[in-house]
Amino acid sequence: MDYQGLLADRTTLMQTNAIREILKVVSNPDIISLAGGIPSPASFPMDIIQELTQKVLTKYESSAFQYDFTEGLLPLREQVSILLKTRGIQALPDAVNITSGSQGALDAIAKLTISKGDKIALEAPTYLGAISAFNPYEPCYIPMDMDNEGLIPEALEDTLKTHAIKFIYLVPTFQNPTGRSLTLERRIQIADIIQKYNVLLIEDDPYSALRYKKDPLPAIKTLAPEHVIYISTLSKIFAPGLRIGFYAAPKFLRQWLVLIKQGVDLHTSTFNQALAAEYLEGDYISTHLPRIIDIYKPRQKAMMDALNRMLPRGFSCAPSDGGMFLWVTGPEEFDALTLYHKAIEKGVAFVPGQFFYTNPEDGLKTMRLNYTMADEATIEIGIEKLTDAIGAIQQ
Repeated sequence: MDYQGLLADRTTLMQTNAIREILKVVSNPDIISLAGGIPSPASFPMDIIQELTQKVLTKYESSAFQYDFTEGLLPLREQVSILLKTRGIQALPDAVNITSGSQGALDAIAKLTISKGDKIALEAPTYLGAISAFNPYEPCYIPMDMDNEGLIPEALEDTLKTHAIKFIYLVPTFQNPTGRSLTLERRIQIADIIQKYNVLLIEDDPYSALRYKKDPLPAIKTLAPEHVIYISTLSKIFAPGLRIGFYAAPKFLRQWLVLIKQGVDLHTSTFNQALAAEYLEGDYISTHLPRIIDIYKPRQKAMMDALNRMLPRGFSCAPSDGGMFLWVTGPEEFDALTLYHKAIEKGVAFVPGQFFYTNPEDGLKTMRLNYTMADEATIEIGIEKLTDAIGAIQQ
């Protein structure tokens, strides 16, 4: 049978996730992986899972395994509303919807808003998962320049002056892939700009709870609430395998996003939502989140210190106060993809930065390094191997 002939045209735009393919290569235990973008298993609350499970079974009984509202389990929506309030976002439970990970929200937004040829403005580089979610709907990407303080507001305003933008997509805090964060001044400027041009911003915020230095910064949603869909997740502060994401959106858009989810999966796992509700309601997060930070903070410092000591002249690491990643830029002649293959030979892996750009010719001299999956001693060895590989290709 000609299965190829069954495929929709949009499948030509669905590309294999480059990072997932890289992770297949580094499954070899002899390779130190600085490539993944996943939480450390040591960060999972294994000591309380049994307790949470028993609470769910006692409180919800068989209803924990029943169909539930597409919008999300009400007790969880209530708890997420409280969590959002701690981030300065005022959203009643009825204004909060639960998704299967934040990726579910990105796909739903894309399905709702993008028609072929629509222009989407985003940071360069940007989150690869967002590109994967948007691609099948055939948008035209308008990349915007960043520096070490995040998106440059003037680049956003120039984009809005010259293009009819359907929406803007940003990861303002501890961005994936760069680890950078927008400054407070720039957040205020960007909030003013999106209101001035009456444009929608998708604010993707999976990492802001993982802060190791300085004070928290306000979400852009707090500065322009009617112009922002705020997306976040419990994957980094509870457990990623439960697939609990959530968003707060203006009412009109929220109603449509619920209809889209009904056609995809009806609702996110009731049992998993109940576990998340008990985790938040019981305030387990107040003791568990500091444990997560105690794991990641010294790992970030170990990597940054090693990079500052060992990187050759012409290489630089972007500053970061939290999250899961560091971003390294090499000199003009540097090719990170060539380095990747040499690094694998040396026993260490990373992700070449070009995969995070919508223009494949950009980012050739950049690389993303992850520190959550390796301890400090292993990170030190990994960076040493990486610098050895740089020396080998520069000879």
